[in-house]
Amino acid sequence: MKAFIAVVDAGSFAAAAERMDMSRAMVSKYVASLEDHLGTRLLNRTTRRLSLTESGTAFYERSVQILADLSEAEQVAGAMAAVPRGVLKIAMPLSFGQHRLGPLIAEYVQTYPQVKLDIALSDRKVDLVDEGFDLAIRIGMTLEPGLIARKLGDERIIICGAPSYLERQGIPHTPKDLASHACLGYTLGQGGDEWRLEGPEGPVSVRCSGPIRADNGDMLRLAAISGAGLVFQPRFIVGDDLRAGRLQQVLEDYQSGEMGIYAVYSSRKHLSAKVRSFVDFLAEKLTDLPPA
Repeated sequence: MKAFIAVVDAGSFAAAAERMDMSRAMVSKYVASLEDHLGTRLLNRTTRRLSLTESGTAFYERSVQILADLSEAEQVAGAMAAVPRGVLKIAMPLSFGQHRLGPLIAEYVQTYPQVKLDIALSDRKVDLVDEGFDLAIRIGMTLEPGLIARKLGDERIIICGAPSYLERQGIPHTPKDLASHACLGYTLGQGGDEWRLEGPEGPVSVRCSGPIRADNGDMLRLAAISGAGLVFQPRFIVGDDLRAGRLQQVLEDYQSGEMGIYAVYSSRKHLSAKVRSFVDFLAEKLTDLPPA
């Protein structure tokens, strides 16, 4: 298409070849291939001059516009690779997004006003490619293969209950004591109803049961505050309640293993500026935050 336009603008194959810095034969071959592909003649050729056919005139006008649009698209894409802009679609855990990332997200969009955030808050693991997400925030000890992950921090899960519940049912002193307690289960946890702890004697697993199971940590937190039982939840969910006395930590020597907080995305190659800026921003800000 570029060769055809150059021939028309220059008025000859030789002049077009000079403009494009290629041989006259190659320019002629490109135009002939284009005519074969379209199944129509674009140029009338004589020994003295070239002229456009009716089809050639129509194709020339559209080709000029198409190449102009292509050039503009390349400039836009290049600018987006250099300057954070556009819509950034992110998936993140519901409670972590609410408790830890809300204020940071507000600060990010003030820092990068050309980026618009489209956030999906859900504790399920989304498929980044199939569902069209630019990146996701994940918390856990294992990640899916094939994803690029950047660690943003660490988190631990602790056991706690309301003072009213502990006064009524007693305080557990060993993991085995949990068998006689109402344990509020998080259905999306890696262990399910099995609470996996790290203690002075090493790893311990305890199968727990209780009156409530849910796929959201904040619902379990509220149930625990009301005295329904013990929860095994991250500090970023229960931290404020512990400080306010609404919840009380038990079995302090027994917590989950260290779980990483990760930003994950599908490819490191040609990473857009909007993704890179958001990940770098979170890495800096989460490091500076005090423990939950």
